[in-house]
Amino acid sequence: MVSAATRKSLLQARVMDFLTSTAVLPLLFGCVGVFSLLKLLQWLRMKAYIRDAVVVITGATSGLGRECARVFYAAGAKLVLCGRNAKALEELTEELAASQAAKVQTHRPCSVTFDLSDPGCIVGAAAEILRCFGHVDVLINNAGVGYRGTVIDTSTDVDRRVMEINYFGPVALTKALLPSMVRRRQGHVVAISSIQGRISIPFRSAYAASKHATQAFFDCLRAELEQCDIEVTVISPGYIHTNLSLNAITASGARYGVTDKTTAEGRSPVEVAQDVLAAVGKRKKDVVLAGLAPSLAVYLRALAPSLFFRLMAARARKEQKPKHC
Repeated sequence: MVSAATRKSLLQARVMDFLTSTAVLPLLFGCVGVFSLLKLLQWLRMKAYIRDAVVVITGATSGLGRECARVFYAAGAKLVLCGRNAKALEELTEELAASQAAKVQTHRPCSVTFDLSDPGCIVGAAAEILRCFGHVDVLINNAGVGYRGTVIDTSTDVDRRVMEINYFGPVALTKALLPSMVRRRQGHVVAISSIQGRISIPFRSAYAASKHATQAFFDCLRAELEQCDIEVTVISPGYIHTNLSLNAITASGARYGVTDKTTAEGRSPVEVAQDVLAAVGKRKKDVVLAGLAPSLAVYLRALAPSLFFRLMAARARKEQKPKHC
């Protein structure tokens, strides 16, 4: 009778004989070669898509926007940097022009200063953006503001302010630039949303509402513009180590002034910017850049909503005792 150890040795020998046979090895090497070739072609296509493209980035002077400016500039894009602080935009422009990327990059970035929360300046800002290089290939709606507070203590003026910056501003800028894209039958609109555009957590009501609205609007836009050959990408990051919570608006409208633990432990904006570059280059339609727990929460909200609601209620009780009940 053949022992178990002998059978195992015979099986291993047969597997090795199969793998080293003249028929299998070429097949394996061929598969690896085809896969490597496809990855190379994908990388070259992504690089060609970004190089010399006119890329507009809002909220470019800090956090994720600043890192996006760096990676897109290094990839060869013609940048139009947008923000409220003219001095900070000029400093970023000078930094990029003096960087290593400038040795192979022939396009000096342009900058356009405007406040995205001011509806009256959007049309003029869009016209100024178009004057920089004559058209826009990629619009990255990145500017935004955070929020911390209870629903019951937050005035509707604060809700409107958050919605104006995070939703109405990007929508207005997108609408102002869309006609030029449609005429050329070429363009790519990117919305930097949030995982909180998929799920809502306590004490982030205004922020989550603005990001849910963002997700819905750009999903509709994608469907409507497909026939015009316009790409639309919605990117939903999790926590990023930026000043978003530090500069967040509170229920009273004041500055929050605290870097939350979740934000401090968030992903590096450099890494997220690289992911944004890849998503744009690959023309992905919808991307979630969050950890395992937030990503699972999205599915939990859809598949087991009652459990999700209980978990959020428990989180609310843990973070702050309600003083109005």
